[in-house]
Amino acid sequence: MPRSLIPAILAAVMAFSLVCSHAIRQGHADVPVAATADDIQPLVAGDPAPRFIVRNVEGQPFDFNPQELDKPALIIVFRGGWCPYCNVYLSDMRHVVPEISELGIDVLFLSGDRPELLYESLENQAREDIEGLDYTILSDADAQAAIALGIAFKSGQRTVDYVKKKGDGYRGSSMERHGVLPVPAVFAVDSGGSIAFSYVNPEYKTRLPADELLAVAKRMAAAD
Repeated sequence: MPRSLIPAILAAVMAFSLVCSHAIRQGHADVPVAATADDIQPLVAGDPAPRFIVRNVEGQPFDFNPQELDKPALIIVFRGGWCPYCNVYLSDMRHVVPEISELGIDVLFLSGDRPELLYESLENQAREDIEGLDYTILSDADAQAAIALGIAFKSGQRTVDYVKKKGDGYRGSSMERHGVLPVPAVFAVDSGGSIAFSYVNPEYKTRLPADELLAVAKRMAAAD
């Protein structure tokens, strides 16, 4: 290879890397899924929120378009009803979701489960605790939202085996369909379509406390 070409090749590689990095920040679906939870590159406050299409409990498309929001939204991402830590966290939401809704903020729960298992896969206690709350629960079994938000990673075989043992929860999930799990996360999106706050922790046992989530909602409502 002629030495004169080396600088041009290096410049091209650097440009490609910047494009990929930008794509990750924008949540483009063509960016590869992270190898592990520690390798994710989640969107952060100040980033434009991505548009994605998930499904509701009836299996119908739900188009989250940040450019057409009527009011701010809190997106709470959990792994699935098979996850005991996710069940505990959802149960804890009963303490704050009513007040968050009164602030004029939409609450969206995003799960890796397929639509018909959004409720069925949850533990009885969690289902009872969130019953009647003003929220929307959605299926991200196609992993569109997780990839767009930069929190998708390759699920490990140990987790796959665990979910398979729990029964039907694995079939049709983001794990089976794409080999992907989301890192549990919270994203606050203001009415202008920008991410106002994000909490993402690769340690799936650690979640944003309910009182801190409420504080985020109050700050967002005051600023909107």
